[in-house]
Amino acid sequence: MRVLGVDPGLTRCGVGVVEGVAGRPLTMVGVGVVRTPADAELSHRLLAVEQGLEQWLDEHRPEFVAVERVFSQHNVSTVMGTAQASAVAMLCAARRGIPVALHTPSEVKAAVTGTGRADKAQVGAMVTRLLRLSAPPKPADAADALALAICHIWRAPAQNRLQQAVAEHTAHKTAQGTARRTAHATKGRTA
Repeated sequence: MRVLGVDPGLTRCGVGVVEGVAGRPLTMVGVGVVRTPADAELSHRLLAVEQGLEQWLDEHRPEFVAVERVFSQHNVSTVMGTAQASAVAMLCAARRGIPVALHTPSEVKAAVTGTGRADKAQVGAMVTRLLRLSAPPKPADAADALALAICHIWRAPAQNRLQQAVAEHTAHKTAQGTARRTAHATKGRTA
């Protein structure tokens, strides 16, 4: 499985591609940051994020895109920029038919470090160790993007099983309802 992790941001949008399957050693395919100038117009910054992400999608051809789920912060302008960059990432993936998964920061931290309260240094250290790198990726946005990809690879099998079970349960309930309606309609005609 090849996953592009995206740590959304307007000034620095972290990107990282990891390949592998749960339970096996993972491989970093690429890591970097899409940067935009803070003094540029918002529309131009979003366009730059889109163009940068499109280049990563062209070059690495991921099967999935994992994006950090935007959460409430005290600084509204930071939340807005993060949400806008997140939407651009989802749009780029959807345009290509690539499934998108959203993971919360605490979910990613827990998957990679074992605790949802880990700090950036702990996440960077574990990403370095898990991907057998010589040093933590810099800046932290890049390490966070790799952590998102790792989280998705490790959690995707369980999430897929859960989604399949829900779909089967829904299909079973629908079939039961159809059978009851058919039996009721047939009983009404014979009476």
